[in-house]
Amino acid sequence: MKFKILPLFISLFILNILTAHSQNINIIPKPQEFSFGKNSFTIDESTLIINTAESIKSSKNLQDYFIDNYNIHLKSTEFKSLKKKSIHFMVDENLTEEGYDLSITDEGITICALNDIGWFYAVQSLIQYCSSNSYFSKYEKSVKIKEVVIKDSPRFKWRAFMLDEARHFKGMDQVKMLLDEMAFLKMNIFHWHLVDDQGWRIEIKNYPKLTEIGSKRKSTQIGPLQWESPIQSAEPHSGFYTQEQIKEIIKYAKERHITIVPEIEMPGHSSAAIASYPWLGTSKKEIEVPIKFGVGKDVYDVTNPKVQQFLTDVLDEVMLLFPSKVIHIGGDEVKYNHWKSSTSVNKYMQKKELKTPADLQVYFTNNISNYLQSKGRRMMGWNEIMGHNLHFYQNKEDTKTTQKLAKESIVHFWKGDIDLVTTAASSGYEIVNSLHSYTYLDYRYKNLPLSKAYSFDPIPEKLEAKYHDKIIGLGAQMWGEWIPTNGEMHFKVFPRIAAYAEIGWTNKRNKNFNSFKSALKNIQKRWEKKGIYFAADKFTEKK
Repeated sequence: MKFKILPLFISLFILNILTAHSQNINIIPKPQEFSFGKNSFTIDESTLIINTAESIKSSKNLQDYFIDNYNIHLKSTEFKSLKKKSIHFMVDENLTEEGYDLSITDEGITICALNDIGWFYAVQSLIQYCSSNSYFSKYEKSVKIKEVVIKDSPRFKWRAFMLDEARHFKGMDQVKMLLDEMAFLKMNIFHWHLVDDQGWRIEIKNYPKLTEIGSKRKSTQIGPLQWESPIQSAEPHSGFYTQEQIKEIIKYAKERHITIVPEIEMPGHSSAAIASYPWLGTSKKEIEVPIKFGVGKDVYDVTNPKVQQFLTDVLDEVMLLFPSKVIHIGGDEVKYNHWKSSTSVNKYMQKKELKTPADLQVYFTNNISNYLQSKGRRMMGWNEIMGHNLHFYQNKEDTKTTQKLAKESIVHFWKGDIDLVTTAASSGYEIVNSLHSYTYLDYRYKNLPLSKAYSFDPIPEKLEAKYHDKIIGLGAQMWGEWIPTNGEMHFKVFPRIAAYAEIGWTNKRNKNFNSFKSALKNIQKRWEKKGIYFAADKFTEKK
């Protein structure tokens, strides 16, 4: 008899501990509203999952979780009526597309959503909640889950993570791992930086040299001095994705309700393409794929009809692959001296009455925008696409422009002051805020500690309230110059990615760094189990 009492005593003891810590829900991103009850619900193999026709995928995710973590096999069925002691997926047409309501009582679990996106996110919350607010009994093969009611939906519609593979190719397994962790944290945009000066990573069938030549470089800049380092690896680096591989990754992301937004840089950061086809460049000179990082030595000759055709051909193949309504064209860090020194470019500018290089860039960008719109897509680019002067190597006269950026463009803000954000917002543009000092994951923890990352607000403090709705979200950027290995990438991304997930989802008034740090411990257990090498606490804060 005493052996039966012992498990019951342990169960009650654990539940009392959970009640004492009831104010910390330990879910990242933190839900908008939640309240705890005093009782619990027990899940065992008699518990039935009741589906709608549309919730089967999400319920399968939940079944897999209970098998993998507790060896509890839950059966599912599709009924119209509510049954006690069940996990019930239900449609609620009053909820937003990504919103959900999750209710755990002593009579069962109810998961309400408008569609599978909401159910998917609810399941991620339930899984996290189970990890810290439940007790597993091996004797009874059951899980007791503390009562809670959650009402949740995201603050921003654009919650992005960017991976730069142009500088260091990581491959499909790493991309899928990142997509898994993004989905678990309710991030919904994977911004894929596939081309740059130091590498072209996407197969374009009409231009095979882009990968035959542009995906390979003979060496790579390395060393603790980073940008100023004279040290070379003396080892070749290469890699690219075939179109079939990209299709597989897009399918994988879609299953996790993540949209992949490809970035095809133009008119700058184009050295790998020019190395493949020298006629693309303004100088027409043969160059190699750069072995040093930084801004390349040539840019596309956007005044050449043949180059314009090349770019639209590339975009056509990209659009056939990627269903995303948004196509990112980069547009940053264009060195205008290449255009200024070209006779043909200057003649073109005179003919088109373009007075400055910035005029030419905005004119070119608008042509690309019009082309994308004709295909039912929308253009996005870093905030230089507005003609902003952000760099020491540009003089103010060159960056003056009378051209107006196409209204449908999304401005990806990464550098500059509040005046530039206000200019974009007041002009009617939607903005994704990725201010580099808060969101660039290549930065060391001493410059961007976890607490600073968590403190970021995509809506700048000084932005007038009437423009707040123009900020549609944020992006966190893993630039790849100094992350040659998977472990180094993991160290930079994890745990900061969790901070950005909470920024994108949770209302500012509900955020709390101490609560976040407490919830992070449960996420770190998941990362340990999956072999993800996250940075320990002693590295993540400035000392």
